[in-house]
Amino acid sequence: MSKQQAKILIFDSGVGGLSVYQEIQSKLPQLEYLYIFDNEAYPYGELDHDTLIDRVDRLVTSLVAKHHIDLVVIACNTASTIVLPTLRAKLTIPVVGVVPAIKPASNLANKAVGLIATPATVTRPYTHDLIRDFSQSKPVELLGSTRLVDIAEEKLRGKAVDLAELKQILATIENKVDVAVLGCTHFPLIKQEIQEVLTERVLLVDSGEAIARRVEDLLETTGEQEKRGKREIFSTAPPWEEGALNKALHQLGFSPVQHYPIAI
Repeated sequence: MSKQQAKILIFDSGVGGLSVYQEIQSKLPQLEYLYIFDNEAYPYGELDHDTLIDRVDRLVTSLVAKHHIDLVVIACNTASTIVLPTLRAKLTIPVVGVVPAIKPASNLANKAVGLIATPATVTRPYTHDLIRDFSQSKPVELLGSTRLVDIAEEKLRGKAVDLAELKQILATIENKVDVAVLGCTHFPLIKQEIQEVLTERVLLVDSGEAIARRVEDLLETTGEQEKRGKREIFSTAPPWEEGALNKALHQLGFSPVQHYPIAI
């Protein structure tokens, strides 16, 4: 494949996957990027397994066929733990998922690890398997919050983050951990504010850079080309505060959001 024509599809239920996009495109600006967010069914943590698998399957496979995609990134912890086997069985191209960075965090921690994620990720057996396998020697403090996801969505639309509210949400892990995992792709969008609340005593870790390296390896490409690929973004329903969102997306290099309703 021509390195400059490679197309990546990034999928999430909301705008959180844009944090992953930023990491990938910083390494590979010459690629073409399509981003799809299934905001009609947001938040994914409240969907049952079969509905989630069906929605992601239909959206991803249709876009892969229509746009001749070379690689798919499922930039959503909830979707990654559930739909990857289905997608990999159907598609002949690589499908990259995201999991909470428990393993690197436990290697970096002296005291304890904090996992900041959605309530669905915090309760999922997959997450507890990761903790059992990779953090046996360090205690892991779990914090599940849907509100943090909404705060990230609001920030991208220009709303200032309320640090007092953020401090209240993070209070259960504050002063207990020295490394915290941002276990939802939305959370790097508010990393600066989380760092401010938890202070520099807590190291924040996420999976974005690891995903970018994985994509780079799979495409066997480098970021040397100067030409910048096209960036398009789709949503399954009209996004709220679309004008403010498009303003932020423009700064990230995207054209305005296009409506891509799921086929019934």
